[in-house]
Amino acid sequence: MFCSSSHLLLHRCFSTYTIPHSTSIAVRSSSSLQEIPKSTPESKEQGGPTSLLYSSTPFPPIKAAKRVVLVRHGQSTWNEEGRIQGSSNFSVLTQKGEAQAETSRQMLTDDAFDVCFSSPLIRSKRTAEIIWDTRKEEIITEYDLREIDLYSFQGLLKHEGKAKFGVAFRQWQLDAANFNIDGHYPVRELWARARSCWTKILSHESKSVLVVAHNAVNQALVATAIGLGTEYFRILLQSNCGVSVLDFTPQADGGPPYICLNRLNQLTTPSSPLAGGSSGGRKTNKRIILVCHGSQANTEVSFPNLGDQPMNMLGVIQAQKTAELLLDLTVNCIITSSKAASVETANAISRVQEAADCLGADCVPRYVEMKQMQNLDVEKVLGQSKQESWSFDMVSKLGLEATEVPQQPGWINGFEDGVVMTALWDQSGKAWESLLEELSDESEEGKIVVVVGHPAVHIALIGRCLNLSKEWMGSFHLDAGSISVLDFPDGPGRRGVVRCINYTAHLGRWSIPITRSTSDDEEF
Repeated sequence: MFCSSSHLLLHRCFSTYTIPHSTSIAVRSSSSLQEIPKSTPESKEQGGPTSLLYSSTPFPPIKAAKRVVLVRHGQSTWNEEGRIQGSSNFSVLTQKGEAQAETSRQMLTDDAFDVCFSSPLIRSKRTAEIIWDTRKEEIITEYDLREIDLYSFQGLLKHEGKAKFGVAFRQWQLDAANFNIDGHYPVRELWARARSCWTKILSHESKSVLVVAHNAVNQALVATAIGLGTEYFRILLQSNCGVSVLDFTPQADGGPPYICLNRLNQLTTPSSPLAGGSSGGRKTNKRIILVCHGSQANTEVSFPNLGDQPMNMLGVIQAQKTAELLLDLTVNCIITSSKAASVETANAISRVQEAADCLGADCVPRYVEMKQMQNLDVEKVLGQSKQESWSFDMVSKLGLEATEVPQQPGWINGFEDGVVMTALWDQSGKAWESLLEELSDESEEGKIVVVVGHPAVHIALIGRCLNLSKEWMGSFHLDAGSISVLDFPDGPGRRGVVRCINYTAHLGRWSIPITRSTSDDEEF
C-alpha cells in the first residue's frame, strides 16, 4: 500500500524504527494476536515497551469527518468493593456512579450526537441511559464493547486473586499483554475485539458518536485507533465517567481516515485528573504536568510563526484557571520555556502556589523553584516552516485562516517538509532527558514538576513518554491552556502512565467543547 509523505503522520503505512535497547519493529495502526516479546532488562531499565503493533486490515474509509466520544461507566458496586469485574454482569452503578453519570450528562447535554453505542453490561447500559437522557435515537447495544474477558479471575477480590493464582496474578499486574488464563490471552483478545468495534462504528452513517463502555475496552479503543499495541494496556488511563475524544478525517482519495486523539480521560470533576491514583496496583510516585501556555495576543500573525508574543486577555484567564486547578498540589518545581506567554503562565502558577499555604498575616510563603529551559523554546523551530509549504489539508478544505489551524485535530501534520518535524522531535528529546533528570531526585518523594510551553513541544514530550517516534506526533492534539498529566508509578527510569491529555474542563466557559456542531453547513 502506497503512503505519501504528507499523509504519513496520521495514516500509518508500514514503517520501521528502533526503540532504545530493543529491536527494530514494524508498526501499523491495528493489531493481531501474535505473542508479544517480553521486555528485556535493558528495555525495562529504559522504561519503554519493546514492541508496539502488528499488521492487519486498515480502517475503513469514511465519507465525512467523524468525532467519537468514549465514556467509561460510573462507579459500580464491584469497583467499590475492589472486585475483579471483567465481562461479568453482576455489578450495578453505586449512588456515586449514578451521580457521576448525571454529571457527564450535564457536561454533554448541549452536544450534538447522532448515535450512541453501548456495552450490553448493566453498569454501562445504565450510564448510557442517563447520559442519553431524552434524546430520541435508540441506543445501539454492541456485544464487542463488553469489558475484557478475565475468565476465572472474574468475581474475585484482588487479594483473593493474588492468593489463588499467585504467579498468574503477578503476570496480570506486570505483563498483562502476555497474561494467560484458562487458555486465553485476555488483552490480545480485547485488542482484536476493539479493532472489530472500530469497523462497526466507522461504518455507521453518523458524524458524532457517543460510545459508553468500560475501562479496559476504552483503553483498547484509543490504542488501536492511534496505532498502539497491547503493551500499552494500563498506560492510557480511563477513570469512571472519564471522556476521551477521537477525530477521524476522511482522505480525499478514499483511503483510511486520518486519526487524532483530541483528548484523553477528560473528567467532569475539575480536580479529578490531579487526584492520586495507581496503575496495576502501583501508586503514583512522581509526576510531570504539561501546561500549554494561554492564548497569545497577536492573532494577525500567521500560525505557526507567532514568535515571542505575550498572552491576550483570554490567555491570562486560562493561566489563572490553570493555577487554581493546581492549587491543591504541592508543586516542587516549575520549568518553563523562555517565551513570553510561557513565562506569564508559569508566573501565574508560581504566585498561586507560593500563596497557597498563607492563611494568616504571619504566614511564610512557600518557595517554588522556577527554571527556564531553552530546549522548550520551539517557536524558532516552528518558524522555519515556510508558509507556502505549511499545507495541512484542512486549511484548503475548510477555508480556514492560518490562525485557526491549531484548533483543528492533527494540526501539527501541517509541517510537511520533514525538517521542522525532525528538529522539533530532536529538541524534545533533549528536553525530555532533562525533565527525567529533574524528576529523578530520590530525596524528594512524590515530586511534581510543572512544565510550561508551546502545545507543539508538549505533543512531542507525550510521544517521548510513550516511547514513540516522530511519526506519531500528528496523532495527538493540544489546545492553549490545556494540561496533560504523566505519572511515573515506578519512578522516572521506567515507563510513564498518561493520566490525561488535553484536559480543559478547568477553563469552564472558556474551554473547547467536547463536540462540535454536525449540521450540514458546518464541519469539525
